[in-house]
Amino acid sequence: MPIKIPKLLPAREILEKENIFVMDEDRAITQDIRPLNILILNLMPEKEKTEAHLLRLLGNTPLQVNISFLKTASHESKNTSSLHLDQFYTTIAEIKHRKFDGMIITGAPIELLAFEEVDYWKELTNIMDWTKDNVTSTLHICWGAQAALYHHFNITKYELPQKCTGVFWHHIDDQSEKLLRGFDDVYLAPHSRNTNIFIEQLQANPTVKLLSSSEEAGPFIMSANNGKQIMITGHLEYDASTLAEEYRRDLEKGLNILPLHYFPNDDPSKSPSNKWRSHAHLLFSNWLNYYVYQETPFEWD
Repeated sequence: MPIKIPKLLPAREILEKENIFVMDEDRAITQDIRPLNILILNLMPEKEKTEAHLLRLLGNTPLQVNISFLKTASHESKNTSSLHLDQFYTTIAEIKHRKFDGMIITGAPIELLAFEEVDYWKELTNIMDWTKDNVTSTLHICWGAQAALYHHFNITKYELPQKCTGVFWHHIDDQSEKLLRGFDDVYLAPHSRNTNIFIEQLQANPTVKLLSSSEEAGPFIMSANNGKQIMITGHLEYDASTLAEEYRRDLEKGLNILPLHYFPNDDPSKSPSNKWRSHAHLLFSNWLNYYVYQETPFEWD
């Protein structure tokens, strides 16, 4: 089934070229079904790339999904045009009266700031509190995961001696969790961050379950409150080239940190392959099915 997105959203052309079924509002109103309503708080600077990353995965299930994009009102984006934001994004004040079946809170390249130093931190915590009563399941990615762990569960982060960037092997810590149904015992996933969470605090918190982790990259997928909050510290949604683009941006800043296990023979002149695509699709499909579709009410009270 398709995802419903605005007719003029730039990501639409990318998805259609990949044969991902999308529909606009005109066709969607003819569908006599109850679609899932998914809200995406996009905190990434290059918002259009992140839109394509997430929509590609949300569009690969048998469920019809309506997408709404959310921006922060207390922070002005410098990398995305105001026209794009005004046309396709809303603020929490405009939609806080609504209920959503699922929500995604993305990462942001601000891990080296203390959470309270982020200019939209108060707004973000208000949004995260709002999700408790108005969203069936919220998926938090990278810095968004660290923010959720800190705000909801008081699990703090620490700065790494060197950026964690690359594609790492992961194993399953909880075989019973439906989110990982169909996963291989070991699988690859990308990471790109300058901080990590304290594993001792995670293990001491009975509310948060560690579902999957990596010997090199640390805790990866966590769940709390029966999947109402899901935290993922890496980037299964990334394209094959995303880490290469980040590497080149770091070089321009004078930082030469080669992503590990990513470029063929560790040669940045060679094109990397996507070795995590199937697990990315599987995770988003499992989330939509088991934690959103099968848990959300048909009619919200």
